Amino acid sequence: MKKLSLLIVATLLGGAVWAQQQIFIATNGNDAAKGTKEAPVATLNQALKLYRASSEKGNTEIIFREGVYYFQESAQLTGEDSGTERTPLVIKAYGNEEVVLDGGNELKLDWKKYKKNIFKAEVKSDAIDFEQFFVNGKQKILARYPNYDASVSPYGGWAADAIAPERLKKMKGLEGAYYHVIHAARWGGFHYQITAVDKKGNPTLEGGWQNNRPENGLHKKFRMIENTLAELDAPNEWYFDGKYIYFYPESEADLNAEYATDGISEVIVLKGTEKAPVQFVEVKNLTFRHTARTFMETKEQLLRSDWAIYRGGALLIDGGENITVTGCRFYQLGGNGVFVSNYARNIEVSSCHISEVGASGICFVGNSDAVRSPDFHYKEYTKYEDLDLTVGPKTNQYPAKCMAYDNLIHNIGTVEKQAAAVQIAMAMDITVSHNSIYDCSRAGINVGDGTWGGHVIEFNDVFNTVLETSDHGSFNSWGRDRFWQPNRKQIDANVAKHPGLELLDAIHTTVIRNNRMRCDHGWDIDLDDGSTNYHVYNNLCLNNGIKLREGYHRVVENNICVNNSIHPHVWQKNSGDVVTRNVLGSYYYPIAMKNWGTEWNLNLFDIGEKPINFNEHDRDLKSVIANPLFVDPANGNYKVKANSPAIALGFQNFEMDNFGVVSPKLKAIARTPDLPEYRAGLQPGATPSRDITVHEWLGGKVKNLCGLGEVSATGMHDETGVLIVEVPKGSKMEKLGFKVNDVILDFWGQETHNVERLMDHYKNRLKNRKTPLAVWRDQQKTEVRVD
Repeated sequence: MKKLSLLIVATLLGGAVWAQQQIFIATNGNDAAKGTKEAPVATLNQALKLYRASSEKGNTEIIFREGVYYFQESAQLTGEDSGTERTPLVIKAYGNEEVVLDGGNELKLDWKKYKKNIFKAEVKSDAIDFEQFFVNGKQKILARYPNYDASVSPYGGWAADAIAPERLKKMKGLEGAYYHVIHAARWGGFHYQITAVDKKGNPTLEGGWQNNRPENGLHKKFRMIENTLAELDAPNEWYFDGKYIYFYPESEADLNAEYATDGISEVIVLKGTEKAPVQFVEVKNLTFRHTARTFMETKEQLLRSDWAIYRGGALLIDGGENITVTGCRFYQLGGNGVFVSNYARNIEVSSCHISEVGASGICFVGNSDAVRSPDFHYKEYTKYEDLDLTVGPKTNQYPAKCMAYDNLIHNIGTVEKQAAAVQIAMAMDITVSHNSIYDCSRAGINVGDGTWGGHVIEFNDVFNTVLETSDHGSFNSWGRDRFWQPNRKQIDANVAKHPGLELLDAIHTTVIRNNRMRCDHGWDIDLDDGSTNYHVYNNLCLNNGIKLREGYHRVVENNICVNNSIHPHVWQKNSGDVVTRNVLGSYYYPIAMKNWGTEWNLNLFDIGEKPINFNEHDRDLKSVIANPLFVDPANGNYKVKANSPAIALGFQNFEMDNFGVVSPKLKAIARTPDLPEYRAGLQPGATPSRDITVHEWLGGKVKNLCGLGEVSATGMHDETGVLIVEVPKGSKMEKLGFKVNDVILDFWGQETHNVERLMDHYKNRLKNRKTPLAVWRDQQKTEVRVD
């Protein structure tokens, strides 16, 4: 075939000079044209046809000229479209021109008055269906209850009576409406569609599969309903019934504007296989926008993490090798941004700006078929005698040696509340480096499981996270791997029986280093259930410190926790954990700790006085209480001075000005976190929300459940109930069957919000027979009878 256009590239490759093919696309192009600069084609799919018809293997640039390109269907590349290492296939914008790949549709609307402040217009294409509407580039609000208020979290407004029958029975046209609700413990959210409403106002709901912890139920308050004409009653709201769009404009200018909608869920798909992967493709300097919301397709459980996932995004890479996505813009997306799926090697997403994303920013997610003895729900586990005890993955169907570098990612999880700026699950050796991440509904960076470790999380700036949820972190991980089950005693027994059991999946150490993190609604770094084989060092934690629950083989060293500390929760026997040479702004916050790992020592505590239990369990025998002598904490420099006592303990300074994005374009617009008011010799912080006095009862000790740490450790939904903190052997409490970390919820049907009510019920309501108490244990209700 005759060359379409040639760019002579004088590059010495084994002595040869290569002629690079160029295929041009323009908004005024014609798919019958030759694809030259003077005669461009109109679509990416046609450009790919010309590329395939040529004799080139890579060695081609597909170049978009400036403009907006509306995609009615995804453009798909396969392994046959691969380039080579020396001559990749490049898909890019021309020069510095702005190119937008739009997953939606452009609308031409002729508005007519409907009633009061509402207008309507006919959408004349039968093929169009949409759930996002944009006016002059700004997203408008799908008609909802309660009305949107940006200052309210979650959902920009919530109402406990969102689907109350007494409200719904008065309304019409609710079929097709969506019901969004936060998890009872604020561990993400759920989404349902209303398919019918009976005469009494009871809705029939379809959905709820988006959260992998359904056993805890739905939040009683944080609820919202949308997508019904019955709720169109405020400026900027709209509704589409399949033929007409109804709109409450903010001003007259909104009635004479440019209109767009969402449409397809994937704009470009690179789809190969392990045997025939898509290879050596570069996607450069393109903008992706207006993809469809996908929350009703978020169904795939990600092992025993709290997540379900939709395996797709504006740019989907599935079965790829040596692919780079560079300098791209992703925004106003209904689902995920970039999704790297199944078999994938050496995929890099770099220098991209990702924002206003309904689900997650960048996902690296493998296939559960690669996991040995997989389980898919918190309460499920394979018995030890039935486990596949082979180390590592079963297949290669997972991302490995991939990277997210120098990306600005913010306003994530605008629709789905189990979302992250960067999500990693069933993957190996993923590097997340020099990203600026903020304004996230849940985690900034989430690692869903221990399979198979080797990740490097470094030089990131992560803050303003967990904004609409709770009990999480700017960095969060779980490790509910083969060794793990809800019964911690059985974990201890199985690991004692089979040393190394805990490392069958977490085969490589995951490193978290040189990050600046701040979380005001959880922990700065949260290594949750079972997280195993981590090295956490040289991190600056600005607000809520580092939490470590369960798990094995964690080394936490040389970190700075400003005004905060380490939060150890319910550790395993012989965990091998080490906490050393950290600068800590308060003393530890232990929850239900019987086992204290291998070493706690050489830490500096910037506190006012020595705690009574400072050296219990041989902890911190060489640690000190002193002022660390920070250089300039008011301006974010928490390096310690040369004469700091921390230096004598072996603490080493690390960089304080190398967090987040590095490219000048992104650095110029990236925000940085608010710095805390540093309190030297930490004085008591905020007054606890409840009385925390410990009381004796039935020979043991109880107190009011108080604080995020205790809520998280017990798996409770909020600060209510009475926590059992000590059950001595031989006590009446032990004989009745109470356990440490139980939370007493009610006494014979009467709620026990606090110790005072428990004592009152016990004194005045106990009958001459055994009385049932509802107890929260191992994240579910059980019953203990007291006589």
